[in-house]
Amino acid sequence: MRQAKEPVGSGAVIGWLVLAALAPGAAHLRAGWRKTGLVLISCYAVVLLALLAVSLTTDLDELAGSLTENYLLTTIVVSAALLGPAWFALIVHSFVVLRPSRLPQNGQILTGTMAGLLAVAVVVPFGLVAQFVSTYQAALNGIFQETPAEGQPAPAAQDKPEDPWAGRQRVNILLLGGDADDNRIGVRTDSMNLASVDVKTGNTVLFSLPRNLEDVRFRPGTPMAQRFPDGFRLPADPGGGRSDLLNSVWEYADAHPEIFGGKQHQGAKVLMETIGYTLGVKVDWYALVNMWGFARLIDAIGGVTITVEQDVVFGKYNEGLVKAGTRKLKGADAMWYARSRTFSDDFTRMRRQRCVLGAILDQADPATVLTRFNRIALATKELIRTDIPRSMLAQLVPLALKVKDAKVTSVQFVPPLINTGYPDWVKIRNVATKAIRDSERTTPAVAASASASPPAASTGSPSASPTKAPKQAAKQPTKPPTQDNNPAKGLTEGCGGAL
Repeated sequence: MRQAKEPVGSGAVIGWLVLAALAPGAAHLRAGWRKTGLVLISCYAVVLLALLAVSLTTDLDELAGSLTENYLLTTIVVSAALLGPAWFALIVHSFVVLRPSRLPQNGQILTGTMAGLLAVAVVVPFGLVAQFVSTYQAALNGIFQETPAEGQPAPAAQDKPEDPWAGRQRVNILLLGGDADDNRIGVRTDSMNLASVDVKTGNTVLFSLPRNLEDVRFRPGTPMAQRFPDGFRLPADPGGGRSDLLNSVWEYADAHPEIFGGKQHQGAKVLMETIGYTLGVKVDWYALVNMWGFARLIDAIGGVTITVEQDVVFGKYNEGLVKAGTRKLKGADAMWYARSRTFSDDFTRMRRQRCVLGAILDQADPATVLTRFNRIALATKELIRTDIPRSMLAQLVPLALKVKDAKVTSVQFVPPLINTGYPDWVKIRNVATKAIRDSERTTPAVAASASASPPAASTGSPSASPTKAPKQAAKQPTKPPTQDNNPAKGLTEGCGGAL
């Protein structure tokens, strides 16, 4: 009976093998192996229906978040490692039951060759999936810690799964760029941006703080506030420079553990507290980016297209040049564009850094990430240092996907908005409060009705130093931002057409 159902042409054998690769059991049914064929195709149908049910009943953003869980990633890797050889064996057995020996010699050679190629071909996707997922898992485990850092609360998702954010409206993550090194004590954070994200809409405000902010105030009651009650002030360096600017807070805290009762590596915690106090928000976590590791990330995504408004000179002897014009920049040129202060200043550099961030956000689309995943994962692992708990990724990934399509505005605390030498702390906090409030507006009409005078944050404002009255008197007058003078801008606004 089986022989009567066997295909007798080379084309028929190849066709049934291809069908068997797509629908396991098809070749067995054709060859008369009814029971085996029905079992194979039934199991396959059950798996497909289960996957369809998951895709229809699960929010795609939540699914993306769940794909950060270790147990699920391990399951995928193991399943791919088992299914690959199983599919290979399926093709081989399908070829055998189709009895190609009944074909002429040329037909046997042709079908045997095609069967071998097909058997190898069906293994490749499973191997790629296993390799892709294992690389992804290793990158996540290398970057994110399993447990919260000292002083951080346990992830809210464990206590209230139906509301992973425990009722809070925003998540605040401090994004830092610096010259971090494992062999160096402390780090100078030359780029400091706080991303304040609405957990419901993904609307984000990116606050950029200048590296040269002086007289930094620390949260009352903290060891640094007790050491510097009138603001962060140290004697000038021998060369006339200063080591008491905002970008030195992390390094100073790491270098003076005696301030914290002997506790080491307090720099990150102190900087988070300080910037949070300055802006009137609570900073949840930080992510420190090695700036030259960032160049490798840009190379991994194939570069970024940016409009360079005018030539940017860089290098110890001004030997480097990023020419004006719109082009795709490689990692090194993009970083020099973002970091150079030659014939420029800190505030222009902050704007260029914002433009690079905006270009990466716009151009790192899913297709690019998938096709260059291995390079991106390797670059990212070398790039980031963070205290975000591993277990929070299941909530943060869906939130990041919301941000990709949400409204992202930027506030840069640079002159003339503030005077970095004589900061108006009340104004800084009021501007931050208003920018966050405006980002929560869902329609232009609502935004237009916002009050011109934002209220001060309920936690209080950093106080002025009583010992520096003459200096404080030289400040620019405090003036709440209005609709005609709104410092909140689009992330790529003013970037000369950066994509």
